[in-house]
Amino acid sequence: MARLALESYTSTIRDAIRARRTVFRFDPGEVPRDVLMEILAAGTHSPNHHLTEPWRFTVVGPEMKRVLGQRYREIQAEKCAPGTAAVHVDAAAEKGWVKWMSKPTVVFVSCVLDGDAQQRREDTASVSCAMLNMQLAGCELNVGMQWSTGPITREASTYDLLGIDAEREYIVGLCYMGYPAEVGTSTRRPVGEVTRWTD
Repeated sequence: MARLALESYTSTIRDAIRARRTVFRFDPGEVPRDVLMEILAAGTHSPNHHLTEPWRFTVVGPEMKRVLGQRYREIQAEKCAPGTAAVHVDAAAEKGWVKWMSKPTVVFVSCVLDGDAQQRREDTASVSCAMLNMQLAGCELNVGMQWSTGPITREASTYDLLGIDAEREYIVGLCYMGYPAEVGTSTRRPVGEVTRWTD
């Protein structure tokens, strides 16, 4: 009986893994706090060597979202090639603002900097697992996500604004979350093409 239950459970996990998609367009409205906490809790159940629990989550509130959105606007303008006409720079900046503000819920995910180089590699891997667990939990709860590692995650000003001590943590990425307005399709190479066997 336990064997049948385990097979059923495994099948459900495989279905969730195959169904997961990165979501870029969301319906308006933040993810409710109780749902968000369930998603973050799923992240904390990821494997982590020696139970270091290196993940930290920073949920961006409405005012901070606007502040970071202004910086995101500037970043998009700065990407324009030198000599780009002002009208095009302004358009790029406005597009960046609209894109950032269209993400209903924004969560920065960081990793505690502790131990030696090997522990830090392991902890980074654990935080990456946490972000995948969050995506899978979100999939079950009909919450879509986009994992981003754009320039805003690497700027000292972002750390300062979020109150993250760069000497103690580093931002692995951020998760845009919300209820999907559109879900795309995805394909993967056959697993045999990316697998090697040894004798």
